[in-house]
Parts: sequence; C-alpha cells; structure tokens
Amino acid sequence: MSVFVCKAGRFALRRAAQRQQQSVSSVTKRQKSSAVEKATSEAAEDPASCRTIPTPNTISQQPLWQRFGPLSKVFNAYGRAQKQRPYATQFCTSVVIYFCGDLSAQKIGGEDYNPWRTVRSVVIGGICSIPSYNWFMFLGRSFNYSSKALSLGTKVVVNQIVFTPVFNSYFFGMQSLLSGDSFAEAWERIMRTVPVSFVNSCKLWPAVTAFSFTYIHPQYRSLFAGLIAIGWQSYLSWLNQRAADEESVKKVLEESSSRGGGASTGRDGVI
Repeated sequence: MSVFVCKAGRFALRRAAQRQQQSVSSVTKRQKSSAVEKATSEAAEDPASCRTIPTPNTISQQPLWQRFGPLSKVFNAYGRAQKQRPYATQFCTSVVIYFCGDLSAQKIGGEDYNPWRTVRSVVIGGICSIPSYNWFMFLGRSFNYSSKALSLGTKVVVNQIVFTPVFNSYFFGMQSLLSGDSFAEAWERIMRTVPVSFVNSCKLWPAVTAFSFTYIHPQYRSLFAGLIAIGWQSYLSWLNQRAADEESVKKVLEESSSRGGGASTGRDGVI
C-alpha cells in the first residue's frame, strides 16, 4: 500500500511539473513573438524622422527626367524656377528656343548669317511667350471630363483649331512687319504661308500635345514643347524666308515690267 501511494505521489508531481513546464514554454513563445513583432514595427519606422521606410510596394516610380543622372539636377532646377517665377522662366525659354530655331533655319538655307533676322525671331518669341504660356495653362485646366480619352482629344482639337492658326498668323505677320513691309504685304505673307504651315502642323503637333498632356508634368511642358519647337521654328523661319524671297522676285518683275512699259510708251510718243 505504501508503495502504491508513493507511485501515485510521484505521478502527480510529474504531471504538475509537466504542466508548469508547458505553461512556461507557452509564455516564452508569446514573449518571443511579441518581441519579434515589436522589432519589426520599429525597423519599418524611422524614429529620427518619423517616416515610414519605403518598401518595394510603396516606392513611387520616378519620372523619366529624374533618371538621367546629372541631367536630372538641371531638370529639377528648371522645374523649381518654373514654379517660382513662371513668367520669367517662360520668357527666357522662348528666347532661347527662337534663337536656336532661327540659327538652324539659316544654316539649313545655306545663306550668309543675318543677325537682324535672328533679332526679329527673338523679339517675336519674347512677345508671344507669356500669352502662349497662359494658353497652355488654360488648356490644362479646361476640358477635363470623366473620360480621359475625351479630355485629351478635346484639348488636342481645340489647340489645333484655335491656337495654331492664330500663332502662325502672328508669327508670319510680325516677320513681315518687322522687315519693313506694309500691312497689305504682311497680309499677303499670311495668306501665302499660314495654310501651308497649318496643314504641316497637323502632322506633328497633335501628337506632341497629346503626349505632353498625358505624360509630362505641367512645369515641364513648356520645356518639352520647346525642344520640339526648335525644329518647328526652323521650319517656320525657312518657310517665311522662302515667302519673302518669292515676294522679292515678284517685286523685281513688277518693277522691270513697269519700267519696260514706260520706256515703250516714251518711244511711241517720240514716234
């Protein structure tokens, strides 16, 4: 009997010890799991700046112009200048664009460099820089519908129908007036060049406008359009010079014909 009691006591003590060991191990596991969770939360948060460290799912994709290495600093500086002083930045950008465009056009034409022609182009670009900037800012704020395709298509069509003929008329008319022509001659220049330039602009600027309003931030749109406009201004300058040459030839022919007619009339009178 005493042996049975002794065995029963040992069994009871062993069971109690096992239960206590299990409870201790469960508490230890809970403490370890809570410590791991706390360490994870502390690692995911920067205590110095109180900002969450980006993870692969939260890292935003950088714009294209911020992936150019050292050039990204130039783009960022331009973006800051465009935000702080939009008119001054736009004016300087337009002056550079028209200057480069006219230099390119004169080089393509193969003629001797004419500095006064470049000055005319720079003056024209400086005058229209602020109105052009305001127009595109208005276009960005307007015609925003629930359908992105409808919004984009409306912006492209409105820009092509309204802005393009007005700007081309201004450009060619001012080129003629600054060259010393009369208003009638300037109007003739406009009628000669604007229809051709409008048709050719439909081959380029709708795609440029659509790409700009889709992928380019507002502060960089003028820079993007300016890079494209260097080639376009070269074409406009070349077209304007061709029209001017045609008008000069026409004037010479008219003067020569009038002189010939006057001489023949004089001879008839003498006879």
